[in-house]
Amino acid sequence: MSLAQGRPARRGHRGSWPAGGLDGSRSSGPAAAVAAVQFAVLAAFSGGYGYHRDEMYFIVSGGHPAWGYPDQPPLVPLLAWLVHHLDPGSLVVLRLPSAVACAATTLVASLIAREVGADRRGELVAAACTAVSGFALAVGHIVSTTTFDLLSTTVLLWLLLRAVRHDSTGAARARNRDLVLAGVTAGVGCQFKPQVALVAVVAVIVLAAVGPRTMLRTRGFAVGVVAAVVIAGPYVVWQAVHGWPQLTVAGNVAGSAEGGRVGFLPFQLVMVSPVLVPVWIAGLVAPWRRPGLRTARFVPLTYAVLAVVYLLGDGKAYYLAGVYPALLGLGATSTVEWLRRGRSMLRHALLIVAVAVSALISAGVALPVVPQRSLQGSLAMALNPDIGEEVGWPRFTTAVAAAWRSIPPARRSATAVFTGNYGEASDINLFGAAHGLPHAYSGQNAYSEWPSPPDHDTSVLLLGYEGSEAAPYFTGCATLARIDNGDHLDNQEQGMPVLLCRVPRPWSAIWRDVRHYD
Repeated sequence: MSLAQGRPARRGHRGSWPAGGLDGSRSSGPAAAVAAVQFAVLAAFSGGYGYHRDEMYFIVSGGHPAWGYPDQPPLVPLLAWLVHHLDPGSLVVLRLPSAVACAATTLVASLIAREVGADRRGELVAAACTAVSGFALAVGHIVSTTTFDLLSTTVLLWLLLRAVRHDSTGAARARNRDLVLAGVTAGVGCQFKPQVALVAVVAVIVLAAVGPRTMLRTRGFAVGVVAAVVIAGPYVVWQAVHGWPQLTVAGNVAGSAEGGRVGFLPFQLVMVSPVLVPVWIAGLVAPWRRPGLRTARFVPLTYAVLAVVYLLGDGKAYYLAGVYPALLGLGATSTVEWLRRGRSMLRHALLIVAVAVSALISAGVALPVVPQRSLQGSLAMALNPDIGEEVGWPRFTTAVAAAWRSIPPARRSATAVFTGNYGEASDINLFGAAHGLPHAYSGQNAYSEWPSPPDHDTSVLLLGYEGSEAAPYFTGCATLARIDNGDHLDNQEQGMPVLLCRVPRPWSAIWRDVRHYD
């Protein structure tokens, strides 16, 4: 028996949860099956193309353990480093945690639907819509901080919804437990990506504004806040000691994708799937149309406040991705009610077609199903340009190695390899030794915190710079080669010159100037 069924709501309390669909003892088999299929698909396609630059960067960063990095907390690098060393060179093994995290997100979305009164069919709708979403497949395909932010945000909102329900039924112990777990989730999530902390803060502000406010005066809430602060504290302290570099990174990359402010709202219509927009829109309005969900209004209001914050702050459009599983869970019950009205069989068929079409579109955009030679100009590159950053790295390594070997041995002994971005340096540091390449340096983000090249290196094999960009720190540059991925794909490295330059001043003198956060 559920708490909502086993205890009467407190007298005079408005907006109590619906009694149906909350029995924790019943099976979630269909939703679990959907999550299992999603995991299997992600695992099956995880070996396609190659490493993403961020994945290589995470592995290298994890080999330099710290409480934080200029552009991220420590847990994703540590996880990537650990999994990589379980089976070096295996993309399938490296990406298994991401597939697990996305499957777990799908399952939690179904639990959110159950939490607000959905039956098995509603749970299945929430799970299916989440599983085929473009954002879920995109972040489940690679190792990404967003992958774990998606899971932690979804779990956070689920726990807050549970706490609200337990508060409305007078189940103080269960409410306090959920609030403590929500705090732990926010703290751990912040160690993967700090964005979940903003979601938590906004959700609390919204709860304080529109209620239910009683939770915010409980011991469980206080303990949850303390837990979040303690768990996230080491990373926050690291950022404070280092001058808050993550804020600088965020400012430098603001609006650099999805069309900036102009594309922010249109991108929301494709992030789940264009044909599944009605389901999450139903989640936005359900707490206003269904009296029993009045106290769940904090979820759509949190979404709205975050949207305004990101829009005004020129944040990337995908920053809202973490809230969509909760909206799909809230919208599932309304969707099932719609299915039962009118021509039920036709409506069921329409929903099945919408999910199937969404699965095909999302897979084509987020997974490596388009041949590499056909990526240029494809819909996948237009909507998900990150997928192009998985192409061409082996040819990049061999081209750099050939340029390195062409340097006369006497000069080569006093030459450093320096790159414009962390992806290029990380590729060389992970895979260059097999081609005779030395350790590579970079001035970007975490690399800027690590040692600079030695002062006795008076030459540099320079990557990521055009000739004019190298001045004034590097002079006398000659082009030894140009990078060609062989697929005519216009990604970040395509056509890049491999330069051999002089370093007129010691590296220790120019290091501050060549460091950058972006």
